[in-house]
Amino acid sequence: MILTLHENADVASATRALASLGMQVGAMERNERGVAHLVIAAVGVPRDADLVRQIPEVAAVSEATSAHPRVDAHGPVACIGAHVGGCEVGVGTPALMSGPCAIESETQIHRIAREVARYGATFLRGGAFKPRTSPYSFQGCGRDALGWLKSAAHENGMLAVTEVMSEQDVDVVAEHAELLQIGTRNMYNYALLKAVGASGRAVLLKRSMSATVEEWLLAGEYLLAHGAASVIFCERGIRGFDENTRNLLDLGAVALLSHSYRLPVVVDPSHAAGRRDLVLPLARAALAAGAAGVMIETHDDPGNARSDGAQAIAPSALGSLSNTLRKRVAAVGAVGRAIPQTAAPAPAPAAAAAAPSTLLQGPVS
Repeated sequence: MILTLHENADVASATRALASLGMQVGAMERNERGVAHLVIAAVGVPRDADLVRQIPEVAAVSEATSAHPRVDAHGPVACIGAHVGGCEVGVGTPALMSGPCAIESETQIHRIAREVARYGATFLRGGAFKPRTSPYSFQGCGRDALGWLKSAAHENGMLAVTEVMSEQDVDVVAEHAELLQIGTRNMYNYALLKAVGASGRAVLLKRSMSATVEEWLLAGEYLLAHGAASVIFCERGIRGFDENTRNLLDLGAVALLSHSYRLPVVVDPSHAAGRRDLVLPLARAALAAGAAGVMIETHDDPGNARSDGAQAIAPSALGSLSNTLRKRVAAVGAVGRAIPQTAAPAPAPAAAAAAPSTLLQGPVS
C-alpha cells in the first residue's frame, strides 16, 4: 500500500496512526521539492484502504503493483483451496501427507501405504528420484518407483505426491502422481518450474532453504503463469545457525501465507526438525498457525532406512495427529473429508485429471 501525505504533514503522527492499525512504514521518499508530499510504502494488516484514508495526514492511498498477480488474485476470500484429484487442500479437514522419504522397494511402499492409510493419510508421499548432498548416497529407484507409488496410493484410497527433479521427467511423473513436488533445491530452477507448470498438474512448492517469502511467492507465480492447475506452498524450514535442529521452521511465514495471503500452505516438520521427537509437536504447532496440512515422513524400520531414518516416525504415531486434525475441524466448524477412525481405507480416488479449479488457477487457454 502506497500512501501520499499532505504537504507539511506530521510524519511521526502518521507513523503512529499506521502502527495503531498494525502497519509498518517501509520505504519513504520526498518529491522534487524535498519538503512537500511524502510517499511512503506501508505493509501490514489492513486490507481496507478506507481505514487508512481516515488518518488526517494521508492525502491519497494506492495499491502497489504486484509482482505475483496470479498468486495474489485469489485472496482475501473466505476460503482458499487447491484442487488435487478429488481432494481440496485448504478447505475442511487439513491434509495429511505421509510416507517414506525414499521408495526403497515395491513391497516397502505398499506396506507403508497400508499403514498410513489406516491413520488418515490423504496423500502418499515417497521419493522416486532423490536429490542427495553426497553423490554416493542412495539416489532412489527412479521410474520403476513411480509405478509402485501410484498403485500403492490408489489401492489404499490416497493420492500420490512425489518430487520432479528434471525437465525430462515431468511427463512421466505427471502420469503417476496427482501432485508434483518441487523440492527445496529446485525452487530457483526456473526452467523446471516452467516445465512443471506446463504439465497442468497441481504442484507442491517447497520453500528453498534460504528463500524469502517474496521469492517463494514468485516461484509460485512461475508455476501458475505457465499453466499449473494450482499451487500448494510447503514450508520445510530455512537454514539457521543452531545445530539442535536440522532447519529453522518459519511458522511466521505459515501464518502470513494462510491468514494474510489466504493461500494453502502445508508444513513439513520432518525436514524442519531432522529429529523424530520433535516432528509431532511441530506438526501441531503448524496446524495451530493455520497450515492446510502437514507432510510427515514415516518408516516402519527407520534404523535400516536408506534416507533420513533419524527423522522418520512409525506409521502408528500418526494416530495422535489424526485426532488433532479432527479436533481442529470440530473447533472451527469446518466441513471436509473425515479422517477415518478404523483401518478401513477410503475408496480409490477418481483417476487422472485434476478437478478444474477456480482457486489458484493458472491461465485459461
